[in-house]
Amino acid sequence: MKDLEFTIITGLSGAGKSEAIRCFEDMGYFCIDNLPPSLIMKMVELCSLPGSKIDKVALVIDVRGGKFFDTLSAALKELKTKGINYQILFLEASNEEIIKRFKKTRRRHPLSLSGQIIDGIEREKNILEGLKGRADMVINTTNIEAHELKDKIRSSFLGKGKKKGILTTVISFGYKYGVPLDADLVFDVRFLPNPHYIDELRSHTGQEKAVKDFILNRKETKVFMKKFFSLLAFVMPYYIAEGKTHLVIALGCTGGTHRSVTLAEKTKNFLEEKNYNVTLRHRDIGRDFEAE
Repeated sequence: MKDLEFTIITGLSGAGKSEAIRCFEDMGYFCIDNLPPSLIMKMVELCSLPGSKIDKVALVIDVRGGKFFDTLSAALKELKTKGINYQILFLEASNEEIIKRFKKTRRRHPLSLSGQIIDGIEREKNILEGLKGRADMVINTTNIEAHELKDKIRSSFLGKGKKKGILTTVISFGYKYGVPLDADLVFDVRFLPNPHYIDELRSHTGQEKAVKDFILNRKETKVFMKKFFSLLAFVMPYYIAEGKTHLVIALGCTGGTHRSVTLAEKTKNFLEEKNYNVTLRHRDIGRDFEAE
């Protein structure tokens, strides 16, 4: 049997499973929403047929399947017995956020028999408690936008063939817009001179040469980068040894357009040179321009 990779997407209703499955589809996975667990092995058979080019499958399986959902544990056990690699992505959000999302879409919660959304949420949490405990990755979507969820998924599920087993996301951000909630390491680079106060640089970003030169040619920047990269080179192998699979490094300046952007890009380049799997996101780049 050829190597197959199955990802089971599950979790609370309203937590973002539809966004997640679209992201997997964009990444080249064969995707099915609301598949009865009893049909998982049928999918394995189809993918294993001669001539089949499907080797990555993402399935949304949740309480909408009713009694069919009860057979999920047995299906996962059979996957393991057959030697099929699978991982579970579990999505959740706060009760308040889920209620807000259901009210916005005017949809009914699948387990809300009384009409009260909170009743359905609590019933669903009880049903999924054991499955959450088995998940390989749990994402709380309470305070993240759809694009941030997709970034998390892409950074965690792409590039698994890399030699070093940790997936790293580097984020530039502006402190005035808040610190990224999922950051593991946060570095404040506001001690560096701010290009915002240079007239000819204000309207440019840290991705452009003039701004890069202004930042990178500073003595203090060079000293910082040497010490910062030395720290990363030291801690990364230890994160791997401890079993950490995903690391988020955030660099922040005031507005998230100049200093943090330049240094985030340099950080990404450094980690790639060390053969780590890295994705880069400039969360607030240009946001100050929009406010002007």
